[in-house]
Amino acid sequence: NGYDVVRRARREPGALWAERVGSPDVVMGIVGPVSDLIAVSRPKKPKGVAAMFLRAALLQGHSPVLILPERTRKVIGKRVVIGWNQSAEAARTVSAALPLLAEADEVTIVSCGPEDRPGPKSTQLAAYLAHWGIRAQRVSTRGRQIEKELLSAYKDCNGDLLMAGAYSHPRWRELIFGGTTEWMLHHLRVPLLTMHS
Repeated sequence: NGYDVVRRARREPGALWAERVGSPDVVMGIVGPVSDLIAVSRPKKPKGVAAMFLRAALLQGHSPVLILPERTRKVIGKRVVIGWNQSAEAARTVSAALPLLAEADEVTIVSCGPEDRPGPKSTQLAAYLAHWGIRAQRVSTRGRQIEKELLSAYKDCNGDLLMAGAYSHPRWRELIFGGTTEWMLHHLRVPLLTMHS
């Protein structure tokens, strides 16, 4: 992608290669907190090494995680769709991604169902983004089939990056009963930027 390979960090953009050996939880706990972004590929299976790294990045990395599908994309982040559920996880994801949102051509906030949870409403999120010079349009869906509605809104917006919080319900509950985060991690085939508080 035109970046020089560099031996140590510098002010100008460059590619720095570093190899770490150890369990995914330990490695992500070391490199994650001093990273702006952790990029991982979407696992083919819910169990295995790639899935271990994905979960470690989300739960131990303390940074936004960009989950990329196996098929290459020429452009990511020009038409961003924010899946908004009023949660702290969604708010932290958006806040951490402000530099990406500032570079986007279009930002759409999608709220599925009534905004009756504690936390900021989509209008308040749009006002927050406006303070940073980011104009966002809002879309509301019925909220009866959140996953289908979110994916449909993403496609309608010609999105190239979905942004949403991870595990706003307890993780054990989603692992047992399923949930939006588990669906996004294992079934969604679009670039996803997410973060867990």
